[in-house]
Amino acid sequence: MKMHSLQTKLQGRSAACGVADLHAPCSRQVVLTPVAGRASGRRACEGFRSAAALSGGRVRTVVVRAAAITSPFPKKDARLVLENGSVWHATSFGASGTEIGEVVFNTSLSGYQEIMTDPSYKGQFVAFTCPHIGNVGINNEDVESTKCHLGAIIVRDLSITVSNYRSKMTLDAYCKKENVIGLANLDTRALTKVLRETGCLVGVVTTDASKSDEELVNMAKSWTIVGKDLLSVVSCTEPYEWGKGTSDEWEFNGRVKLAKQHAPFHIVAYDFGIKTNILRRLASFGCRITVVPATYPASEVLKMNPDGVFFSNGPGDPSAAPYAVENAKAILGKKPVFGICMGHQVLGQAFGGKTFKLKFGHHGGNHPIRYMPTGRVEISAQNHNFAVDPATLPAGVEVTHVNLNDGTCAGMVYKDKKAMTIQYHPEASPGPHDADVCFEQFIDMMRAERV
Repeated sequence: MKMHSLQTKLQGRSAACGVADLHAPCSRQVVLTPVAGRASGRRACEGFRSAAALSGGRVRTVVVRAAAITSPFPKKDARLVLENGSVWHATSFGASGTEIGEVVFNTSLSGYQEIMTDPSYKGQFVAFTCPHIGNVGINNEDVESTKCHLGAIIVRDLSITVSNYRSKMTLDAYCKKENVIGLANLDTRALTKVLRETGCLVGVVTTDASKSDEELVNMAKSWTIVGKDLLSVVSCTEPYEWGKGTSDEWEFNGRVKLAKQHAPFHIVAYDFGIKTNILRRLASFGCRITVVPATYPASEVLKMNPDGVFFSNGPGDPSAAPYAVENAKAILGKKPVFGICMGHQVLGQAFGGKTFKLKFGHHGGNHPIRYMPTGRVEISAQNHNFAVDPATLPAGVEVTHVNLNDGTCAGMVYKDKKAMTIQYHPEASPGPHDADVCFEQFIDMMRAERV
């Protein structure tokens, strides 16, 4: 009976005490296990002496520290403000300032460095659905261009530890070096749901506390990526030669050695924002590559008498670059051509088709693609917001690849014009190597044309 009475009294005091008492400024409490509420004065001493007797004289001491003067959590000193009026608070890393761009989400589980240096992300902010970003740091081998092109990087958790033997710097240090704003401690799952339901939204990221939310919303509403020609922004300015293939350590395709037994093919590659790994794969098959600017005249390309012409990936709206389409039209039928991503969209227009903007685009390393002639499925890496409308294509153009997520056109062949295209990135090796066959097919096209 005495034990029951003591427990009843202590439970009552614990309930009355509440959670607030446990966090009140004090230096030390003596409590039972489980923790009992704080008592005071003579009643507390009597209660705890009795409790100690019941427990064999053992009393546990718990130190409850004084309330912290500052929060132990990172300060949310940055904002992402979307054109729909929503405001997302975050912790800043990398550079400071204010940037405007289109917000997209990327579902890749790895390869954030390749994504950040892909010129196709010019004009965009990338929110990673993978919650833990920064854990492998930044190395010199995995960059896809000479700089970081995206406007901002948005992550749930920025890793405080780098665990990679090739790493040269942290993601935070790299963003500072490249003047890219980073946002961390933002609910990327909730943000992704908004973008998935609403579609891509223009946003403003800022570390400037003096700018009001209303001002930032108006900034977002005043900008759009539709109609933006960004190819000439990210392209090289002068032609140059490129001939570095994949090193033996990283080579995986057995046909590479067979291809190099023949006389090398000369390819002219239009740089709409070309990725280094695309150049590596072409060079690995024994190709000599001349890279030319996005606006380079087709007549000058044909004067080089190449074995084939390549149209690269790139950012922005494909319909905003009519000069690229006209150059492609002038080359079609004269030389074998191959287009990837933006090159796919440019060639689609050169065929006579039209492009349209996707709701939230395709961004990630896990998109399934069906190769229609055989039914074979490839796992692809994708990064684009526009697609070719197959209903607008002329007779003679075969849709060879279909995105199994939404049925959009992911590849074409126009035999009469000696042309092939794919919408995704085979050089990214997401499957890991099932899509590398497209480079082999381009080599076979040029070989057939040479014979």
